[in-house]
Amino acid sequence: MMQRKRPSYLCSLLMIPLFLLVACSSTPKNDYDLNYDFSRLKSFSQLAPSENSDPLSASRIQQAIASSLTSQGFTPQAKEADFSVAYGFKVEDKPKDSGFSIGLGTGTWGSSGGASIGTSVDVPVGSNTAKIQTIQIDIIDPKTNQLIWRGTDKFNFDDGGEAKAEETKATVAKILAQFPPKTEK
Repeated sequence: MMQRKRPSYLCSLLMIPLFLLVACSSTPKNDYDLNYDFSRLKSFSQLAPSENSDPLSASRIQQAIASSLTSQGFTPQAKEADFSVAYGFKVEDKPKDSGFSIGLGTGTWGSSGGASIGTSVDVPVGSNTAKIQTIQIDIIDPKTNQLIWRGTDKFNFDDGGEAKAEETKATVAKILAQFPPKTEK
């Protein structure tokens, strides 16, 4: 039996969604005190959040921080913890992507082939803006009250509810996956 060979462009088309997913995801950013010994940190406490107009997001972030740090092996401790955690967040409007795009396609049919060029215009349906939530997490030395590590990341959302709660949890986990920093001494 003769085996049909899959066209090479088909594999390329299947890879496009993967590349788009990777391109759309953000990478958390962090900065830290280069001279701090992070290896001695074992327990944490959370500082009270500042007043804000979104207590649902504040609560979700606080729970996600505790969950992420606990899963990394740190112990929550109300008094005399090795480090304190503070956080902040903001929500901004972001114009939805819309505009003009051009596509190029090729294909074969039987013994002939061809190419085509197409255009499209995206028209946003509903609101023409999306929301971006930026989360910043600060790690503070409680003895000196000095910032020793800071991480930030953001995510897009249209509606709240379960999808936003899950994205908040995932974003906090991505930020704290970079803590403590991998330093070579």
